[in-house]
Amino acid sequence: MKRTLILADNQDITRRGMQALAVTECASLFSTVTEADSRSELTRALLADPEAVAVIDYTLFDCTESQLTALKERFPRAPFILFCDSLNQELTRRLVFSQALFCMLPKDSSLKEIRECLTEATEGRPYLTGKVAAWLKQSGKTTDAVSPLTTTEKEILRAMALGKSTKDIASERFLSIYTVMTHRKNIFRKLGVNNAHEAIRHALRSGLVDVVEYYI
Repeated sequence: MKRTLILADNQDITRRGMQALAVTECASLFSTVTEADSRSELTRALLADPEAVAVIDYTLFDCTESQLTALKERFPRAPFILFCDSLNQELTRRLVFSQALFCMLPKDSSLKEIRECLTEATEGRPYLTGKVAAWLKQSGKTTDAVSPLTTTEKEILRAMALGKSTKDIASERFLSIYTVMTHRKNIFRKLGVNNAHEAIRHALRSGLVDVVEYYI
């Protein structure tokens, strides 16, 4: 199903370039392309279509992290592509490891990366360029010494992060489903989390799962 593409960027050249790309090379993805040159216009566009794909240069709107996060929480079904000249590494880490769907796309990305990002966002999947993934891989690792998990628990958490079900994990490790469920409960307890999403974020932050592998 085609989506609406919202170009939330107050640079004329950027909007025209993205619009041309959407119309000529990604016509199968988008039914409509609209523009928003302020945060209030972006909000109105999302109210009109809460499932639109929003390409946002939040730095040009003087938009804070809390405002950006609040907007994403208000429109959870709308994929947000952060398309900026310079993505802040710490902000990028916090947004990628949040529960919300953000795609990260520096403005120096190649046309191939831009097309890939638009495609993934339209399908409701997150996307990172190689540059952004390298940041997160480099800064997100911690030593195993600080992890409270056993080797088996780390392996199960990694499998969870890669999308494997409890049944799949049990089959691969020749364990019963109940044993894997017990490991999951122990992982949640040791990490102080309440669900699989939070546990997976820990796996990404600690380097148990490569962010590139997770975002494929």
